[in-house]
Amino acid sequence: MMGWAFLFLFALVATGAAFLWLKSPGTIPPLRDARGAQIPGSISERVTVEIGGVPQGMIIQSVDPSNPVLLFLHGGPGMPEFFLQNTHPTGLEQDFTVVWWEQRGAGISWSPDLDPGDLTIDRLILDTIEVADFLRARFGQDRILLLGHSWGSFLGLQVAARAPDRFTSYVGMAQVAHQLRSEIMAREVMIAAYRQRGDSGMVRRLEDASVSMETGMSNAYLRLRDAATHRLGGGTTRDMTSVITGVFLPVMGLPVYTLREKIGLWRGKAWSRGLLWEEILRTDLGEQVERLEIPMHFFIGAHDLTAAPALSRELYDHLDAPERQYHVFENSAHSPLFEEPDRAREILRSIAASAR
Repeated sequence: MMGWAFLFLFALVATGAAFLWLKSPGTIPPLRDARGAQIPGSISERVTVEIGGVPQGMIIQSVDPSNPVLLFLHGGPGMPEFFLQNTHPTGLEQDFTVVWWEQRGAGISWSPDLDPGDLTIDRLILDTIEVADFLRARFGQDRILLLGHSWGSFLGLQVAARAPDRFTSYVGMAQVAHQLRSEIMAREVMIAAYRQRGDSGMVRRLEDASVSMETGMSNAYLRLRDAATHRLGGGTTRDMTSVITGVFLPVMGLPVYTLREKIGLWRGKAWSRGLLWEEILRTDLGEQVERLEIPMHFFIGAHDLTAAPALSRELYDHLDAPERQYHVFENSAHSPLFEEPDRAREILRSIAASAR
């Protein structure tokens, strides 16, 4: 009896591994029109470029490569977001030459040979500027549009301040301001929300998981945070109730990565968080940046429990810029571009048009 059970389990694991391998060719399909025909002149490709002395990967898509270049800085740190294009399509490739760069140590830019000493905020700022220069040269555009999401907004705001000559505008989605303060505020909101729901178990777990300016974020809170925010509709997207079904499974089913790269993606996420997270938590961006020399736009989800909208607003009011707009997305949590893509694209088209 045990022998049959073992054989069944082995067959189940082998079948799952074979399915995952078939789902992991490491290729990206071409862009197609509504009839399924490949769009003439379009591009849809994986590119690896030496940036800051190490190979770094990016995915570039556009129905017309002469469209304005949009460089997307993903969140995390260390968590590429191209997978959301499958579950929550943005359509950005219709209006822009959109570049999903996977930062040093993240996704297809992960390698076990990377030097941990090189993964610093300053090094990533320099990497971003170098990526922008590569894209400017390749597509023959003097300046490009910079969009940072979550951790990418922490990075992007500093990049925009340091190298304004490379960019037409800066867009901060779920703009980080002071992440430790945000976590403290989110915990208080969640305790109140779960208490109102009558979920005493979650209330107790959150109360036992400490977050404070003095001690920082406890491991207990870090383990609980994603599940608690997503169950309230305040996580990555309002409709994402679990990071397993909303993030892990979509990533593992994405054909753009090989199986080795999918494993590396999770290794890179853990590696990046371990090296950068404490500095991100403690940094007040308002003390780092006072002014941008280019137009600035914030995309803020009204239901975001990951980057507190109130703190994003404080930072927005603090910053000086030649032009600025604060866009609230009433039906979004942490990812307005993916949750309300039509409105986000309309605003982005307007931003790009005003830069011409």
